[in-house]
Amino acid sequence: MTQQLTERIAAMIGPSIESMGYDLVRVSFTGGKRAVLQIMAERTDRNQMTVDDCADISRAISLILDVEDPISGEYNLEVSSPGIDRPLVRPEDYNRFAGFEAKIELEVAVDGRKRFRGEVLGAADDGTVAIEQDGERLSFPFASVRTAKLVLTDALIDAAERGEI
Repeated sequence: MTQQLTERIAAMIGPSIESMGYDLVRVSFTGGKRAVLQIMAERTDRNQMTVDDCADISRAISLILDVEDPISGEYNLEVSSPGIDRPLVRPEDYNRFAGFEAKIELEVAVDGRKRFRGEVLGAADDGTVAIEQDGERLSFPFASVRTAKLVLTDALIDAAERGEI
């Protein structure tokens, strides 16, 4: 249900966000006592997101969400940038951040393990993503990745400061 809801919301708000000059990175919804709809976006020009950028996105998507009303009940809307130690949620993220370290958790264990950490090598046309861990190349179907996130390292910080990512 939650994945269907987030996909529906992404389809609703994605075109509006893109027309404003942003890429929709992730939509996440956590229910419960204090429900939260989190929208993660980044500028298409790859400049740093500002508080004003987040406020502009929030105002635009609030209007869409008020009309479409995809979530019953109350929830808090949070709009943010992916940050420097961002999640890897699209195959193109693996190509963009190749060379940096990431943590990956799979839906199903491979050789008895679900969690891996290594240098991102990229995504392939066959739907797999690859990392190098301890000198060994490991490939996983992109669809089997539960979560993936860049690891905050000096190299990542340096690249961000130079405006390379």
